[in-house]
Amino acid sequence: MPPQVSQPIYANYPSEKLTIGAGVAIFHIATERVVVCYHSRDKYYFLPKGRRNANEPTGQAAEREGYEESGYRNRLLPLPMKHRQPDPDEGHEEFVTEPVWTQLLPLTSTSQYLLFWYAAETVPPEVERVYEGGSTGGGGEGEGRVYRAPPAFPRDVTLSQRLAQDRITSDGEEKIYEPVWHAGTGVDEEELLYKSYLLPIAEARRKLKGSVMEDVVRRGWEGMQLRMEMEAGK
Repeated sequence: MPPQVSQPIYANYPSEKLTIGAGVAIFHIATERVVVCYHSRDKYYFLPKGRRNANEPTGQAAEREGYEESGYRNRLLPLPMKHRQPDPDEGHEEFVTEPVWTQLLPLTSTSQYLLFWYAAETVPPEVERVYEGGSTGGGGEGEGRVYRAPPAFPRDVTLSQRLAQDRITSDGEEKIYEPVWHAGTGVDEEELLYKSYLLPIAEARRKLKGSVMEDVVRRGWEGMQLRMEMEAGK
């Protein structure tokens, strides 16, 4: 059962009473897995999320928090989805990177948390290689280094073409590229307690059962399958 959809409400918050956050389900599409984090002290599973930095685009915040909390570099994946945002392209923009869920959560007794959930993918090997050896590359961008967002998913690339980028040749044998996990990307002591796993979709949903996060995984994965069907039918 998907989470209950709340009724529309009136609510007003001045800037000092509102925190905006973003979270993400990070898929490795080629192996049908998704990143799930685990709190090693408090013993629960979750999708990475956190507060948006001042002046930071919310989608980029989702990618950054996904990287910092899980160690997997990622980028939002444009998907076919119903939404209520204006479409300047008059319906020609089939795939969008809009939030798949939005939550209003109390942060304190006097302040509100507004949380946007996105679907993303692990980056292909050629994108990961850009970061190797650089001052902002490799692991540890969360440890005093400036986070550098990956390039957006190319508009002219289909999902089938993207999957082909994860087929690599190693020792003369074709293999599926395994996404790079970066150690030490957490930005505080709490995040250093997090562990992350690439789990099969069904297992991830069991770990997150009954939550909005489970439905983020479901909707994200179904959106990816639908996109592939739409592209194959052209």
